[in-house]
Amino acid sequence: MDVDDLIEIKPGVRSGKPCFKGTRITVYDVLEYMAGGMTEPELLDNFPALRQEHLRAALMFAARRERRLASLLAE
Repeated sequence: MDVDDLIEIKPGVRSGKPCFKGTRITVYDVLEYMAGGMTEPELLDNFPALRQEHLRAALMFAARRERRLASLLAE
């Protein structure tokens, strides 16, 4: 799965935060719900536009961003 196929950043949508393509649902919102204990079935029930692939893409997006930040700090 390519995260870029599911997530996009548009300056005029949700203040340029990364959103799932075709929605106004931000990656950050989903990550916060997950961190707060919302289960995958609960997320998918509450956000019918999302599929399981979107939830995995959110985690991959966060991991990729964390790796980039860590490498910048290491320089």
